[in-house]
Amino acid sequence: MTFDAQGITSQSAGDLAQLIRTRAVSPVEVASAYLSRIDQLNPRLNAIVTIAADVLDQAKAAEAAMMRGDFAGVLHGVPVTIKDTIETAGLRSTSGSPVRANYIPPHDAPAVARLRAAGAIILGKTNAAEMAMDYNTDNPVFGRATNPYDPLRTTGGSSGGDAVAIAANISAAGLGTDLAGSVRIPAHFCGVAGLKPAVGQVPGEGQFPAARGPYALGSVIGPMARHVSDLRLIFTVLAGTGAMAVQDRVSSDSLSRKLAGRRVAWYTDDQVSPVTSETRDAVETAADVLLQAGLNVEQIRPPGIERGHDLWLKLFSRASVVQLREVYAGREEEAGAFVRWRLATADDTPPPTLDEYIRSWRERDRLRSELISWMETTPILLAPVGAVPAFPHDALKVSVGDRSISTFKAFSYAQTFNTFDLPVVVIPVARTVEGLPIGVQIIGRPFEEETVLAAAEVIEQALGPWQAPVL
Repeated sequence: MTFDAQGITSQSAGDLAQLIRTRAVSPVEVASAYLSRIDQLNPRLNAIVTIAADVLDQAKAAEAAMMRGDFAGVLHGVPVTIKDTIETAGLRSTSGSPVRANYIPPHDAPAVARLRAAGAIILGKTNAAEMAMDYNTDNPVFGRATNPYDPLRTTGGSSGGDAVAIAANISAAGLGTDLAGSVRIPAHFCGVAGLKPAVGQVPGEGQFPAARGPYALGSVIGPMARHVSDLRLIFTVLAGTGAMAVQDRVSSDSLSRKLAGRRVAWYTDDQVSPVTSETRDAVETAADVLLQAGLNVEQIRPPGIERGHDLWLKLFSRASVVQLREVYAGREEEAGAFVRWRLATADDTPPPTLDEYIRSWRERDRLRSELISWMETTPILLAPVGAVPAFPHDALKVSVGDRSISTFKAFSYAQTFNTFDLPVVVIPVARTVEGLPIGVQIIGRPFEEETVLAAAEVIEQALGPWQAPVL
């Protein structure tokens, strides 16, 4: 069987790895196909902002190793992209900030190093919100990324460039970061899959802003791809669990047997933000798939969920202000529109006292403990990613029925699981009447990424093949 460039770039990461391993395609053919598609589509998408100068050299080295029968790992020869907030040795990593516009890291972030050790080829860096601070992927260094479904709508943020690149088949898979939904919201807006692992499952060092201080409670690096099987494959690499071979896709029947009888709770009202009827229908669709697969499914809101958004603000919002002030001290005029606004309005809400902050942290820990205890008998949750699908660029509010809600509050459903540090997979489940993707969150207990990946794959397989945007 022979593959043209489009046939190569439409393969899943796992299938590409298998094709390379069986010598059906070569790493140079694969890299060349991706570079050609990037040349064709990236100028209007602005998803990949820095292409690695040595892509073909990486591919030639991988091909030479392949000819010797020497495979580096399960991702040998597979091209991947890295969010511009994650450090890559010798490759510009700006975090979308003029302050770091020429920063070239001397070392890879540990997560990137693990991808390379598994044989992945680093294609380049993907566009991100400035300092990973916004739900729009736009910054003063590289400008705006474009949603592949509608150029008038945002890609989501802050890992929007990677979601676009994967949806457009100009990257096989990639790495994003997530503190407030930054993997899951772009996946939802762009119709791809994403995994937010629990803190500690994937090394979080080497990202900027750094996952330190309060951020360490909820900031993670996670994979993005078109297929859940690819999330699983890349997660095993990132988590260092020692995947030795590319695994065949697990059948839906096998996954269903593994999950049969498990309790699932689904909800579409977190008492913070309403959701559109199409969003509610998407969650119900996912719940029905799991019901038909033999799981015990019930509509119920888990305890403490309604507090997730407010506690996110109390734990992380002020930490963002402190970090921005440190980075932009004396250079505030160089910041982009969102960061300038954030700095200008930072003190509109008085900062919490130390006692108030400690009380919020203690409340978070108490509610998290209660939620985890509740999940001992209900280990899987289904929820919206947010109130709406992709909204117009630069929107400050969205409308749901007769309510107008800030774009940040509208994604309380995503923020909650950073607050409580639970693993989450997002997969595309439905489309709006306008053709925009709608993703659904599948949430699990701490360190049970494999369970949520299995549930996500049951849903994915029931809904049929992944559908690419028309570009």
